[in-house]
Amino acid sequence: MNLNWLDRSIAAISPRWAYKRLAWRNGMSVFDAGGRGRLNQGWNPSASPNEQQKRGERALIRARAQDLEHNSDITAGILQAFERNVIGTGIMLQAKIPHNVLGNAVGEINQQIESLWKEYCKPENIDITATQSLEEITEMILRRYYVDGGICIVKVYVENSKFPFKLQLRSVDELNTLVVPGQGKRIVEGIELDEFNRPIAYHFKKDSDGYFSNPAESVRIPAENVIFLFRKTDPRQIREISQLVTALPRIKDANQYIEAVSIKERVLACMSVFIKKSTPSGSPGRSVRGGGGQEVDYSGLSLAPGMVGELNPGDEVQTVIPTGQASNTKDFLSTLVRMIAAGLGLSYEAVSRDLSQVNYSSARQGLIEDRKLYKKLQKMIIDRVLRPVYLEFLKSMYLAGEINLPGFNPDDKTHTAHVWVPPGSTWIDPQKEANANKTALDSNQDTLARICAERGEDWRDVVVQRAAEINLINELIGERSGKEEEPVEQDTDDESNESADDAA
Repeated sequence: MNLNWLDRSIAAISPRWAYKRLAWRNGMSVFDAGGRGRLNQGWNPSASPNEQQKRGERALIRARAQDLEHNSDITAGILQAFERNVIGTGIMLQAKIPHNVLGNAVGEINQQIESLWKEYCKPENIDITATQSLEEITEMILRRYYVDGGICIVKVYVENSKFPFKLQLRSVDELNTLVVPGQGKRIVEGIELDEFNRPIAYHFKKDSDGYFSNPAESVRIPAENVIFLFRKTDPRQIREISQLVTALPRIKDANQYIEAVSIKERVLACMSVFIKKSTPSGSPGRSVRGGGGQEVDYSGLSLAPGMVGELNPGDEVQTVIPTGQASNTKDFLSTLVRMIAAGLGLSYEAVSRDLSQVNYSSARQGLIEDRKLYKKLQKMIIDRVLRPVYLEFLKSMYLAGEINLPGFNPDDKTHTAHVWVPPGSTWIDPQKEANANKTALDSNQDTLARICAERGEDWRDVVVQRAAEINLINELIGERSGKEEEPVEQDTDDESNESADDAA
C-alpha cells in the first residue's frame, strides 16, 4: 500500500481507519491510469525532467540498438526498408533560378549548377574521407538516425580543391559528455547552450591516434558549422534517443525465441542409440562370455546411412527418439514483427517482406500508410540536411569562380531557388493507377506535376521528351508535325467546266 504521511500517522493509532481512507481515496480516482490500487502497483515512474531521465540510459540504449543492428535479422529488415524507400537511388536536385533574374541565360546557368552538383556528389568531392557519395552519406545518416538517434554533419573547408566545401560525418558517441562548464558557459552532454537552450557549439572528443578518443581533451566546433540531426519530442530535450527504443525489447524477445526454437528443433531431430549388454564385460574373475571370438568395442561408433554392423553376443540396440512437436512459431513471430513494425510506423509486410496474406486492396492501403512515413522522412532529410548543404555548396562555388551568377546573394531566395525530386515509386497494378491518373487529369482533380513527382520525375522533362518523341515519329512516317497541307491541283477539265458555268 502507498500510504502518505497522514495515513501512516493514523495507521499508528488505528490501522482500520487508515486502510479505509486509502480505499476510499483509490476508489475516487478520476482516471484508471492515475489510480494507486493493486492493478497499478509497481507502476511508479519518475516525475523528474525528461532529459535527466534519458541522460542515464541514452548510451546504454544506443549500445543495445547497435548490437541488434549487427545481430538481428528483424533490425536489418527495418533499416533496409527505410533505406530503399526513403533514399532509394538518391534524391535529385533541380536548380530553378527564375527567368527574371538572369534573363535568357537562366537555362544555361541552371544546367551548369546541376552539372556541378552531380560532380560534387561523388565520393572524392563531397566526403572529407573520399569514401562515400552523397547517396551513401544520406543512407548512413538515415541509419544512424534510427539506430543511434541522431548524427552530426560537420561542414569542412579545404584548400587546393575544385570543391573546397566538404562534409564530415561524426557519430553522437564522439560528443564529449565530460566537458566541464566554465567562464559562464552552459554545457549539457557535450553541447554548449545559450539561455534559450539554443546550441552555440558542440564539443567533440579529440582523437588520439585516429581510432581511440581522449575524453580529457575536446574540440569545440561552432554550431553554424554543425548539422545535428535528431528528433526532438520534448521542449527540454537536448540530445538524441534511439528511434528503435520502443522496439528493442520486442526484437530481443524475437531473437531469443528463435534461438530457443532452433535448439528445440535440433534436439527433436536427433536420435540417440544405446547398447544394452546382457552380461558384463571385462569383469574380474571367471569370464561368463561364451566363445572365443574377439569382443567388439563400441567406443567411437556412430550411425551412418546403409551401415552394416555386428554386435557382441547377447547385446541389443535401443534407440532414444525425443518426443514432442514443433511449436506454433510462425504465428508468434508474426505477432512480434507486427508489434515492432507498428511501433515504428511501418506495415508488417514492409518489414517482413511476407506478402502471403494480402490482396490488392490491403497491400495498397499498407503502401499508402508506409509512403506517408517515407515522405515525411524525405522532407526531414531535404529540409535539415540537403538544403543547407546545397546552399553552402552554391556559395562556395560562387566564391571559387565556378558559377557565374551576377549579383549573387545567398540570402535571396530567387538566387538559390531549387527543388528536390525524391526517388519514384510504382504501385501494385500499373494499369489501374494509369487509368485512375487519366481520369483525375481529365476531371481536373489532379495535376501532371504531382503525378510525375510521385514517380520521381519532373513534369517539364516529361512533356519536353514526349513532344520530341511525337515529332520524331511523325517525321519518320512522313507526317511532320506542323506541316501545312499542299493544295491539290484540279484537272483542266474541271477548270474549263467551272469557267463555262461562270460564263453562263
